Amino acid sequence: MTFRDAGLVSNVIAALEKAVERGTSYRLMHVCGSHEHTISRWGLRSLLPEGLEVIAGPGCPVCVCPPHEVGEAIELVQRGAILATFGDMVNLPTNFGSLAEAKAAGGDVRVVYSPLDALTLAARNPGREVVFFAVGFETTAAPVATVLCSTGLPDNFSVLVSHRRTPPAMELLLGIGDVCVDGFVAPGHVSTVTGAEVWRRFPDAYAMPVVVAGFEPEDVLLALLLLVQQINQGEPKLENEYARVVPQPGNVPALSAIDTAFEVTSAWWRGIGRIPRSGLAVRPELGNRDARQRFDVHFEPEQHDLPPGCSCHLVMLGKIQPPACSLYGRKCTPSSPNGPCMVSQEGTCFIWYTYESEASAATAQGGAA
Repeated sequence: MTFRDAGLVSNVIAALEKAVERGTSYRLMHVCGSHEHTISRWGLRSLLPEGLEVIAGPGCPVCVCPPHEVGEAIELVQRGAILATFGDMVNLPTNFGSLAEAKAAGGDVRVVYSPLDALTLAARNPGREVVFFAVGFETTAAPVATVLCSTGLPDNFSVLVSHRRTPPAMELLLGIGDVCVDGFVAPGHVSTVTGAEVWRRFPDAYAMPVVVAGFEPEDVLLALLLLVQQINQGEPKLENEYARVVPQPGNVPALSAIDTAFEVTSAWWRGIGRIPRSGLAVRPELGNRDARQRFDVHFEPEQHDLPPGCSCHLVMLGKIQPPACSLYGRKCTPSSPNGPCMVSQEGTCFIWYTYESEASAATAQGGAA
């Protein structure tokens, strides 16, 4: 396939316009920040025929990371540990403050790109405890698990796990009465680890069409076309549009590492609540590498875990679009985030604000010219 081909895009749009039946509503959801980047960056929603709506679900692991887990990370920093984590986590606001504030107060918070970077920190600082704050879906759980399964780890290295599993969150959405979804665009990055087969439960058990999609504009548009065709035919099934990257059974070594290092557990999703079997915890036999066990730090979830006025929970559930939040673009911007959806580059509010601003700037520049 040739990507970003205007002719191919035009052909898929024409096929969509032909497939979408007049007077029929199609509400399709993706659960991936990278898919939202593609849709917003390329203005794909503006190309879709009337009646076809694409909404964003809970596809940002930073956004759903609950405050009590950030509080545990801050507690470890205050006890003198070097805390290594991804850059998006540093500015995440909570009632406990943020990691940026902990760093400003003298704490040792380091931004890293992978758990291997955290291992290097531990090797270089043998007199300090080094904790890797591991956040992410199955995609980032795999390399963390691989590290935990390795031999010869530094004695001063441990992991504070905040991993989440995507399928249980999608199942939750199907049980919410006022969230209407006619089909899912399954996340391509997650599927490179889990494989496509993990999504088969949705057409089989819930009669919900699913298409695994890549991240080029053509990928997303083709996935939407396949979903519309499934809906029209009344034959929900699993299709893998991203077969060039995603194998049906998944990445077997990665899945084996995840199963060896972690056990499935219930987990709290910020703004959504506790979702059964949606989290991963370090197995007891690796307890010395589990920062919660190693340092006996356990914070309880907060029932109300969003700032006053923040509507991130409604955005993540697909109930509203970001501009419907009263704080969006006013008291909440990427440079001064109030809610979690405006912090991470994977957050829906961050993405909408970024590309709205770029479009406005381009329009103004064109007008000036």
